[in-house]
Amino acid sequence: MGKYYIKYGIGIAIALIAYFLLTKLLGLHQYPILSAANGVIFGAGILMAMKAYKADKENFKYQKGFQIGLFAGGIATILFAVFMSLYIFQIDTQFAEAILDSWGLTYNKGGLIVIISLVIMGFATTLVLTLAFMQLLKESWNTKS
Repeated sequence: MGKYYIKYGIGIAIALIAYFLLTKLLGLHQYPILSAANGVIFGAGILMAMKAYKADKENFKYQKGFQIGLFAGGIATILFAVFMSLYIFQIDTQFAEAILDSWGLTYNKGGLIVIISLVIMGFATTLVLTLAFMQLLKESWNTKS
């Protein structure tokens, strides 16, 4: 089962990084509203991981599917947070300030709050999408009669 969430978790993280670098290339990376597309990337990856697991297993259990979704999203969140930490603290040190200026914060602005927000949003998105997708993929308890 680990091969599913590792494979798809890394795939989601690569897609998130590629999307961020594309927005950076286009000069749009400082607009937080564009991070809404991250939810689409998370959703596609989590759904593909669950469907791949369900296709390979004869007996698809809710707990196993839920675990696949949470772990794939969790791995993606952690890997993307590591990338963003490197980006914010090593490559573009002004990026965090630009993001926080758009939030209208008045206290000391540091890059750590951006990373913490990113991790919280990543895990929250993972949980919500996993719950939603499991409603689509679980086996029905309704009888045929």
